[in-house]
Amino acid sequence: MKKVSLKEELGSNTYPGRGIIIGRSEDGKTAVIAYFIMGRSENSQNRIFVEDGEGIRTQAFDPSKVSDPSLIIYAPVRVLGNTIIVTNGDQTDTLYEQLEQEQMVDMSLNLRTFEPDAPNYTPRISGVVSFDDGGFNYVMSILKSNNGDPSGCNRYFFTYENPKAGEGRYLHTYMGDGNPLPSFEGEPTCVEISGDIDSFTSLVWENLNEENKVSLFVRFIDIETGKYETRIVNKNQ
Repeated sequence: MKKVSLKEELGSNTYPGRGIIIGRSEDGKTAVIAYFIMGRSENSQNRIFVEDGEGIRTQAFDPSKVSDPSLIIYAPVRVLGNTIIVTNGDQTDTLYEQLEQEQMVDMSLNLRTFEPDAPNYTPRISGVVSFDDGGFNYVMSILKSNNGDPSGCNRYFFTYENPKAGEGRYLHTYMGDGNPLPSFEGEPTCVEISGDIDSFTSLVWENLNEENKVSLFVRFIDIETGKYETRIVNKNQ
């Protein structure tokens, strides 16, 4: 798969929905994780990211405007030992609980399906990053309806060993705007990873659609030491 510009990939889609980016910095020393959310409705846009221990959770910006918290309030990022879990829903908790019992990622996500938000049936996307012996590997997954038919769930898993410096993978929920929203198709896009944490955060945030973007989480983790830096950007201030 040809590596493409992350800036162009983000800027060319007005509504990718929720997105996960995982990769390795240009100098090879840092694992890079990003997760963003977008929204079209007032309920979806009424959110912020807040830190929660080593992870984050979503929170209503204005609690009085929450019409349905079931699919918008969750923990997108949790940390279990040397493993970081990032997802677009409460399957974060499923993965955390199952991995704690030494289950595999695919077996853990066999317990879940896409979101019950007809007619979109939003895919559940997940990333699991594991550090070991001075290196790291990651798995990305998408659980989606069978071409819009909710009677079946298609589960796809992509495993990346020894990620290459300056390269990452980008997985998102929708191919673009629409009604119903078209689910992501294919394997995660190979994208360029460049810059330090601040320039990378700015690149992602500035190229998400201004009208629809809501919040962004970015973490850079030193592969050797495990020390990390985190940035959170919220449209609602």
